Amino acid sequence: MNKILELREKRAKLWDSTKAFLDSKRGESGLLSAEDTEQYEKMEADVVNLGKEIERLERQAVLDLELSKQTSSAIKSAPNASLEEGKSKISPRAINEYKDAFWKLMRNKNSFEVHNALQVGTDSEGGVLAPDEFERTLIESLEEENIFRQIANIMNTSSGDKKIPIVASKGTASWVEEEGNIPESDDSFGLISIGAYKLVTMLKVSEELLNDSVFNLEKYIAKEFARRIGAREEEAFIIGDGVGKPTGILNATGGAQLGVSAAGSTAITADEVIDLYYSLKSPYRKNAVFIMNDSTVKAIRKLKNGNGDYLWQPSITANAPDTILNKPIRTSAYVPALSSGAKPIAFGDFSYYWIADRQGRSFQRLNELFAATGQIGFKAMQRVDGKLVLPESIKVLQMKA
Repeated sequence: MNKILELREKRAKLWDSTKAFLDSKRGESGLLSAEDTEQYEKMEADVVNLGKEIERLERQAVLDLELSKQTSSAIKSAPNASLEEGKSKISPRAINEYKDAFWKLMRNKNSFEVHNALQVGTDSEGGVLAPDEFERTLIESLEEENIFRQIANIMNTSSGDKKIPIVASKGTASWVEEEGNIPESDDSFGLISIGAYKLVTMLKVSEELLNDSVFNLEKYIAKEFARRIGAREEEAFIIGDGVGKPTGILNATGGAQLGVSAAGSTAITADEVIDLYYSLKSPYRKNAVFIMNDSTVKAIRKLKNGNGDYLWQPSITANAPDTILNKPIRTSAYVPALSSGAKPIAFGDFSYYWIADRQGRSFQRLNELFAATGQIGFKAMQRVDGKLVLPESIKVLQMKA
């Protein structure tokens, strides 16, 4: 942790020197020479690289903490007593028997014991629902790969569409004379339906590797499936059009509201970022977050407010993100860059974006599909949907077309 704090302080000092260099080298026109631009970009790259190193060390610290936890606990009651007392509350997929059977099936289909234990977890499409413990591992990996799951509202549904009631318009109060008629002013309500779109991926593992007892199949599948599913989910949550996939926050229909229209088609100003900030109603600003592309962050690093202060500020606190106007920044490769007609910045309270995970994630071993090449296939499937239930909770900046 001391190393992380040391790097954060080093990055903050480097950023101060970078800003000072930029201010001192600007000419009367406000522009840098080619030589100074090259030097500035090198200094800025050092700031970015330090940020990435800090993120790596923070992830390592989290993993070290997790791996240092004890793997067993002392027996303080009669064997199986707690299991019998709360048997009805325990998910069948949470017991060790199911977990062992699941991974035996993934490694070898010829096990009658496996099929008996997995009866409770067979899904409607021939796959097998992942054990509760493994599903939690996968979800944690998804959150690491998918920034949206860290800031959105996540709920679990068993089946069917989820109906979410929303207030379409609110009533108002009125001034009336003594004994005057009180005007009616009712709230009007609407419904948003969240369904479940199918997201699948498939990977292949050689038979030799699969039969190697040293090979950690569980870890490999969790990491690889999380990378693939997390990337595709994040893309849909940001730019999805709602056709066979979730509706993204930047979609014209069902997405966030327009907060600011930029004057330029490839560049933004500090005033436009500030206008975007205040285009969001103050109750939503309390938990608001900026989401943008890395290239947009790079452009904002050079912008100042009316007092001459830079909008972007590096974090010097462990596990805290960098900020713009004192609000956290999250970056995603799926947010468009600064280009004509694009929406490069979203700002708002993303807890009003609801992600619905339906049932559990299921896995299926495919023995014959790749038999000719000596490989075994594994298919992962999940059903998920996402929608912004309150469009006014997120505002976007749109570039001039």
